[in-house]
Amino acid sequence: MAKKQKKATPERTPTKHQLSKWQRQMKIRRIVIIAAVVFLAGILSWVGYEYYKDYKSDPLRQVVIEVNGTRFTMGYFVNTLGVYVNNYINTTVSTYLDFYMQAYNTTREETIQLLADNAISDLSQNNNNIADMLTGQVADDIINAELLKQGAKNLGIEVTPEEIDAGLEEYGLPNDRIYRDIVSSALLKEKLGEYFGSQLPDTMEQAHVQVMLVESQEVADEVITKVEAGSNFTALAEEFSCNSTVEGDLGWLPEELMPNTLIADAAFNLTPGETIHPIYDKTATKNVGYWLIEVTDKQDEEIKARAMLLGNEAEAERVKAELVSENFSSLAAEYSQHESNTKGGELDWLKQGEMGSNAFDQVAFNLPANEVSEPVKDESVQTTGGYWLVKVIDRGDHELEEKVKEELIEKHFNDWLEEWTEDSTIETYLEPDKKSWAINEVLAGR
Repeated sequence: MAKKQKKATPERTPTKHQLSKWQRQMKIRRIVIIAAVVFLAGILSWVGYEYYKDYKSDPLRQVVIEVNGTRFTMGYFVNTLGVYVNNYINTTVSTYLDFYMQAYNTTREETIQLLADNAISDLSQNNNNIADMLTGQVADDIINAELLKQGAKNLGIEVTPEEIDAGLEEYGLPNDRIYRDIVSSALLKEKLGEYFGSQLPDTMEQAHVQVMLVESQEVADEVITKVEAGSNFTALAEEFSCNSTVEGDLGWLPEELMPNTLIADAAFNLTPGETIHPIYDKTATKNVGYWLIEVTDKQDEEIKARAMLLGNEAEAERVKAELVSENFSSLAAEYSQHESNTKGGELDWLKQGEMGSNAFDQVAFNLPANEVSEPVKDESVQTTGGYWLVKVIDRGDHELEEKVKEELIEKHFNDWLEEWTEDSTIETYLEPDKKSWAINEVLAGR
């Protein structure tokens, strides 16, 4: 017997009253959701605005330096600056303490306070650009320390917290972030030195050279004649060299440590025992110059003068000879190495001491009017252009001396850091007003 099928329940059609009720409920629900969203958005905006307002109103939280995305705030800068300011004040006190105690007959405590107050005054008033110098140094050191940290990490070199702790204890420094960073930077440099040192061979091709820079072709010829006659090169360098930073016997050096490329080329291409022909170097700096001076007027203890500063005696004599037919101003503009060359050598009115040269004063203030002096040698000035003389004593594969190793390590380290710096993105936002604010903030906290 077949079962009876149940009849399907017909769908109930909502009445108009029910539809109206549901629509009201949905509308209320939407209003509640929208109100909640608006309320939360308002709360978040208020919190964000208050944070932003606090950030903008607190200079210590502003970013002042970025190194490859790593940010340093004004607070960090001020704290680091505080260390440098304290060191500056302590150095000032220790340097002048004994002198001031004797000069002013004060007690040690009084003198320390006086010197500290003077140093603080110099910083607050930015006397002699001391404050600008300190803030600039701090910014540079923060950047270099971060570059060092990042670059060393790329080489697999890091400093552990335990090593930093030991360094702080060794030097008796406080355990805060600034001093930890300072110690970390110092330890990293030591490790990098060991790293670059480990890459050096025991021996390298080197040349043993003697060097001097002379002022002119004429002097070079004179020196060469004396050397060929058997005179001692080093002794001649003491007499004729006019560059105290590169003279005499340089010992054994690899090519990359030679003072410049001209000397390097000579050292590794000349036959040992041979003195080269003079090599002219227009960029070489000499500690000597020659004045040609003409006094055009005198009044009481002042003179009105014009002058040229020439690079060597032979040039000075040649230019003076040209004055017979040429104008002083045009020759000064062409040949003089003094800053007055743009004004044809005109110096206007002078008192003794204003040129900063005793050699100049001794001639100029005793020179008859409208008479050009003989060349006046002056070793208190610097001029450019000279002739290198290089004598190669020996050349070949030679053991690296300890001093040469240290110089190579330093060079390789500096070359590496320079290259890494060039590849880095560095931003500084330390305008002059922010530097002044930072100095005042440090001094206010003392």
